[in-house]
Amino acid sequence: MVEDLVVAVVAAGCVGLVYLAAAARVVKQYERGVVLRLGRLHSEIRQPGFTMILPAVDRLRKVNMQIVTMPVPAQEGITRDNVTVRVDAVVYFKVVNPAEAVIAVEDYRFAVSQMAQTSLRSIIGKSDLDDLLSNREKLNQGLELMLDSPAIGWGVQIDRVEIKDVSLPETMKRSMSRQAEAERERRARVINADAELLASKKLAEAAATMADQPSALQLRLLQTIVAVAAEKNSTLVLPFPVELLRFLERAGHGEAAVPQAEQIPVEAPPAEAGGEDETGIGHA
Repeated sequence: MVEDLVVAVVAAGCVGLVYLAAAARVVKQYERGVVLRLGRLHSEIRQPGFTMILPAVDRLRKVNMQIVTMPVPAQEGITRDNVTVRVDAVVYFKVVNPAEAVIAVEDYRFAVSQMAQTSLRSIIGKSDLDDLLSNREKLNQGLELMLDSPAIGWGVQIDRVEIKDVSLPETMKRSMSRQAEAERERRARVINADAELLASKKLAEAAATMADQPSALQLRLLQTIVAVAAEKNSTLVLPFPVELLRFLERAGHGEAAVPQAEQIPVEAPPAEAGGEDETGIGHA
């Protein structure tokens, strides 16, 4: 009798252990548990930690609440300005309502991926090439709005959408390269023209100053001589001083201005009789 009682207690303990093992569940910190009891959603969402379910009655679905990074495959499309491009993106999202993520959609990851691909193709068709290359922030916001509207019904929140790369045909790359080179050359020519204009204005001002002050020209000449003389292997030829030429010119004009002394003719005295003439021969 005692042996039968011990066997029954041991059997009950084993059954209890088996039931406990079948009913015990552990939900991790980044997860939430959704319980389906006989196929119907149980209102209680299991929080992280140890929890119990009814074996063969309850079914526990664990939902990851972390932010998911999902790459969007490259989509090929034609932009509004008729350029064929390939664009890929990445979507960051997380589950905010685990019950809806389990009940409202079969596979929320696959649903978000397909919605991201169709939205990306739609954005490509509505945008210009310049927008895809330089105005990505606005396109990212548009993609986020297009994805967030249906995702809310799935218990998913779109955190961020980023366009990663825009692939262009080789012919378009060469055309853009030539365009960029022409633009850089145009800017360089404009800058050179502005520099020449400014330099010409400064040279005109310097010439006017030197014209008013001749000594400034001499100082500039001396500075040039000093700069050239710094090179040891150069031959220096000094020009004739300009100031000396001007001095001589002024001196010549001064002598020409002085009136010459008037000359008074002197008559020769008449030759005496019997005297000698200019040839030294006496007359009778």
